[in-house]
Amino acid sequence: MTETAEPTILMRREGAAGTLLMNRPKTLNALDLEMIRGFQVALDAWTGDPEVKLVVLEGAGRAFCAGGDVRRVREQAIAGDAAAIEAFFAEEYAVNRGIARFGKPWVSLIDGVCMGGGIGVSVHGRPVVVTETAMLAMPETAIALFPDVGTSHILPQLPGAIGTWLALTGARLRGADAVTAGLASHFVPKERLPALREALLGGDVGVIDRFAEAPPEASFAPHRAAIDRCFDRDTMPAILSALAAERTDWAAEQLKILRRMSPTSLCVSLELLRRGAGASLDECLSMELALTRSVVNLHPDFREGVRSVLVDKDGTPHWSPSTIEEVDPAVIARLFEG
Repeated sequence: MTETAEPTILMRREGAAGTLLMNRPKTLNALDLEMIRGFQVALDAWTGDPEVKLVVLEGAGRAFCAGGDVRRVREQAIAGDAAAIEAFFAEEYAVNRGIARFGKPWVSLIDGVCMGGGIGVSVHGRPVVVTETAMLAMPETAIALFPDVGTSHILPQLPGAIGTWLALTGARLRGADAVTAGLASHFVPKERLPALREALLGGDVGVIDRFAEAPPEASFAPHRAAIDRCFDRDTMPAILSALAAERTDWAAEQLKILRRMSPTSLCVSLELLRRGAGASLDECLSMELALTRSVVNLHPDFREGVRSVLVDKDGTPHWSPSTIEEVDPAVIARLFEG
């Protein structure tokens, strides 16, 4: 049963473009299995179709895509339905891989929230267009997951330690910030987006240059050097120590944010990015899938994080263990064994 009479993803041929509209506006277009399978249908249909010159991807309503439907995944974890969880993540990651291999321009028009799985269906294709009201983030450590959908391959490629900072803190990037950080390629004012979409239907991705503008200075620019100094470390205790040594309001705020996140998730995420730095996208997706089996199915923090943030919304998760200092590196290593 879908939330509207229409499919949760609308696939059309318009001019020389294939267009995809993620169509679950009441859930901020959170990805469910039906939507993921819709993406796969489009990839299968359009990859070899010479009349489709490019794809245009959008989200219905006020969001692009708020990520995967992790509340549903939590329900499956509580029910012990490991097969359903495996199907969701395996098929989602296959779509991420398919977008990267698509071979034609995959144009994402991001206006509004784009988090987690939303980044996965956009960042592996290019161009990625953002407006001033776009907001991109990888907030997984708040729900005790980890940066997945192939971002363990993408985030280490961002300048300096920006990718690690984004992954661990869940920092939110507005449109211009996302271009500077490397998650988006073009900044287009919101008012020009409808005209850009219409122009893209002609099949020439080069029209984006007529609409794009130079982004304003990123909001994180004043902290750029500190990000590299503090987040270019290989352990969470080292990152905490580096932030404490900064003795600035910004660094103190980062410490507060990190102390709210799942300690296990922080350590898993940092290790994942360090491993992903030298790995291919396929290797990263395989590593992420193995992690879902242990982090989602076996470790209690995922269920607790989703409960706190998305179900009860009380903001008081009870992590196990409760502090970063208590995390056993041997436990983290075992989680990577799947």
